[in-house]
Amino acid sequence: MANMDINEFREFGRAAIDFVADYLENIRDRDVLPSVEPGYLHDLLPGRLQNEPEDWKTIMEDFKRCILPGLTHWQSPHFHAFYPSQTSYSSIVGETLAAGLGVVGFSWICSPVCTELEVIMMNWLGQLLNLPKTFLNCGEGNGGGIIQGSASESILVAVLAAREQAVRRLTVEYPELTEAEIRGRLVAYTSDQSNSAVEKSGILGAIKMRLLPADDTAVLRGSTFIRAVEEDVANGLFPVVCVATLGTTGTCAYDNLAEIGPYCNEHNIWLHIDAAYAGAALCLPEYGHIMKGAELADSLNFNLHKWMFVNFDCCAMWFKDAGSVTKSFSVDRIYLQHQFQGHSKAPDYRHWQIQLGRRFRSLKVWITLRTMGAEKIRNLIRFHIQLANRFEEYVRTDDRFEVLCSTLALVCFRLKGDDALSKQLLENITKRKKVFMIPATYQGKFIIRFMICGIDPQMHDIEYAWDEVRSQTDLLFGVDQNRNELADRKEAILQKLEHEPKLYEKSTDIGKITESLAGVILSSEKAK
Repeated sequence: MANMDINEFREFGRAAIDFVADYLENIRDRDVLPSVEPGYLHDLLPGRLQNEPEDWKTIMEDFKRCILPGLTHWQSPHFHAFYPSQTSYSSIVGETLAAGLGVVGFSWICSPVCTELEVIMMNWLGQLLNLPKTFLNCGEGNGGGIIQGSASESILVAVLAAREQAVRRLTVEYPELTEAEIRGRLVAYTSDQSNSAVEKSGILGAIKMRLLPADDTAVLRGSTFIRAVEEDVANGLFPVVCVATLGTTGTCAYDNLAEIGPYCNEHNIWLHIDAAYAGAALCLPEYGHIMKGAELADSLNFNLHKWMFVNFDCCAMWFKDAGSVTKSFSVDRIYLQHQFQGHSKAPDYRHWQIQLGRRFRSLKVWITLRTMGAEKIRNLIRFHIQLANRFEEYVRTDDRFEVLCSTLALVCFRLKGDDALSKQLLENITKRKKVFMIPATYQGKFIIRFMICGIDPQMHDIEYAWDEVRSQTDLLFGVDQNRNELADRKEAILQKLEHEPKLYEKSTDIGKITESLAGVILSSEKAK
């Protein structure tokens, strides 16, 4: 091969896998945020490519020296920001195999298994999430699913498909208008709590996207939506699509599909559901109620790379009528045609997406689902919810705090009083880099989001996070200047014991360490 021979590939590959395994196994030992400044990498790497090849061992050392220090550790159980982007060992293996195969599966003939495995996986996932059968390739009707790269892509595809379907219909209904005039009057709707990707889809799709005000619980209600649509119709505009959210970015609120859906169906408005994070919880029977009204949707998506243990990027998207998207995006060239096109079990996915080429993502989905099984997936999701509930319990035991809302594995809390207190607390915690959380707003208040993330979060990670929050709150209020030092000393001792288990058996210093730690704790409590 051009860059290395097969033996070097084997050696480099083994070294890379060993590194990833060690990295993930010991990820708790690292600060979750890096200690670098903008431009740090420009000072470490040369300004241009060198002429001669370099040995992979040298590159691996530079990876550790230059690349690793600039990482924010998304797989750390001390990462509690955004929504999770969880991976799993089986998914990493699947990604590796897919990269090695190098498939570009834009049509069935390009690699039949790439297409057919995806059809089957989308049916598996739809059944796991208890979706209405009309969305499935194996169900009644013309439904079907595809794996997109992200929720952003899925939302944009839905908006574009809705736009093209509307333009075709409206040119018949309003023959006196030019197509340009019709396109200029199109309007879309979403909540002001929806993800930024929804607003961006309006920009990219050349459609006015109205951000409608959510209620006091961050939910978009049907009355607000209907009122906006009727105002626009009265002004000569054409409502095209509504993007509803199951699990808003800020607080994981659920838009009221049962109120929005019937009006959309009655008035030819495409309803898309963005369930990027919360969609995974649909595999739990106890959360089936959040999908009430979903049967009225035209399309929906959820990210497997958020809470289904498949590494980024991997977003599942379903259509009630797959023909609606293929009619919108179909562009044929003679070099793309083959004798099997049009078969229901062998869709040409190039008609379902923005790009032509596509990766073999279904392979990592298949491997992950098989190695875990449905029941383990359900149990892990339930466990993550339990972890969040434990953190909420800790917060509620401290009367300096209030919990504004909690949904699934997300807890939104704040210090009572002025927003400046919570802002300062979050800033102080972020500077220490031990745990990572981000802010949001709810009912006009600044809140801190605590999200369960990481490859293997455990109960002791919740205790670690709460210790950090509580100790930094003590410092903020001047309650105990020693508590922060105590927390660091305690963590250092526990990590040493964990990584040197023989100390438990042979060290005569364990008693002294324990006694010293207890003394510091006692002194700290007396100082309070």
